[in-house]
Amino acid sequence: MKQGWACLFGGLICALLIGTHLFYPANAWLGRYDFLTLSAVAIQVALLALRMETWEEAKVIALYHVVGTAMEIFKTGVGSWIYPGESLLRIAGVPLFTGFMYASIGSYIARVWRLFDFRFTRHPPLAFTLPLALAIYLNFFGHHYGPDLRLVLFAATAVLFGRTTVHFKVWHVHRAMPLLLGFGLVALFIWFAENIGTATRVWVYPNQTAGWSMVSTAKLGSWFLLMIVSYVLVTLVSRPQRYSAEAPAGRFADGPVPAGTSLGRT
Repeated sequence: MKQGWACLFGGLICALLIGTHLFYPANAWLGRYDFLTLSAVAIQVALLALRMETWEEAKVIALYHVVGTAMEIFKTGVGSWIYPGESLLRIAGVPLFTGFMYASIGSYIARVWRLFDFRFTRHPPLAFTLPLALAIYLNFFGHHYGPDLRLVLFAATAVLFGRTTVHFKVWHVHRAMPLLLGFGLVALFIWFAENIGTATRVWVYPNQTAGWSMVSTAKLGSWFLLMIVSYVLVTLVSRPQRYSAEAPAGRFADGPVPAGTSLGRT
């Protein structure tokens, strides 16, 4: 139930992709992409108006919107994928609603964090995770002109988060799971959503221009790395807190972690 509530924004976006593919009139005066953009704005406004999302969360989501749109402009420019439809609300050929698809990932992380009352053991400090997220983001651009460093980035992610456990509250009890496993599961569901996006012809990869085929599972690695970027952006607002069962008296049990402090035993 909580997971479904946390997925609300992303679920509504996926529903819009499917609904407009099946039912949106081809000759409508408002293009499909523009309708998607305005609908996504309306959803975001409604979440804030109904207090289902906080303004602090919205700020990070807005930042992720900008980060995602910048990457979309670059990736479409080098031909990684295309948007076959027409629209008025676009930047450099990229429909504005694409930023909301990225923002839905940030929205999910922020909401699931709050709903499940996340606590952590052995969480790496922001002083390490922020440079990792920046390196991952830059590699999405840089590998087109130089070596692809994703294997190095996977290794760095494993080193930083390999011992991190996330504790999430189900009813009144916190359960535990390796944080890397959580990243992997979310990346898998993003890959499912990407298949929905390409099957509904919102965007297509070069090998899908003649007809739809399943998105390569190799994309799971890209989504996993993008999850790290999303997660670190959310930690700028929702600072990781130590699982209280391991908290020394008076330290970190109820408050955010200082930027240079690792969460948990070393």
